[in-house]
Amino acid sequence: MLGARLSQFENREGVLVLALPRGGVPVGFEVARALHAALDVCLVRKLGMPGQEELAIGAIASGGACLLNQEMIRALHIPPRQVEAVTQKEAQELERREHLYRGNRAALDVHGRTLILVDDGMATGYTMRVATTALRQKIPRKIIVAVPVAPSAACREVGREADSVVCLSIPPDFYAVGEWYRDFSQVGDTEVRELLDRSQSQPGLSPC
Repeated sequence: MLGARLSQFENREGVLVLALPRGGVPVGFEVARALHAALDVCLVRKLGMPGQEELAIGAIASGGACLLNQEMIRALHIPPRQVEAVTQKEAQELERREHLYRGNRAALDVHGRTLILVDDGMATGYTMRVATTALRQKIPRKIIVAVPVAPSAACREVGREADSVVCLSIPPDFYAVGEWYRDFSQVGDTEVRELLDRSQSQPGLSPC
């Protein structure tokens, strides 16, 4: 369904689908296949509140981009040393995933390309915003954020940074991304690698 909504980019030169691991990779794979576009990953990690990791206080991306929710950090009285500790921990995980997912393959060049940034959904939009910030530094032609589901507030926030946001469903009562899936089983590292390998080997998914 998301691929169909993005059909204007089908068979277009310079289009690159970037998926946010892990959950965004199965969605990104199907979008890339529908558009006959190349697929790569955009590595981003949510910064979770110590002791309550599902609550995002910010996000980081490969290359050093970082976005912190200073208002929430102040409201929850999280000391700077804890924020730094969480940031360092997630930076190490980013590096691990970079090597695990790509192996010896270099990241695809995004300069001057139309990027379709895909995830399985957005809750706060923080990870997507930091991904967009990191990619802007590499001077793409355009960044389109594409997700199956998100609240209106997240779409608005991300829309300030992306060139456009494509969202299939914007429910008025949104609590979590997983509520809107029949199967929201955790995506593992093995599945991510398999999908990236398949995208490299399929004729319709050219890296050019």
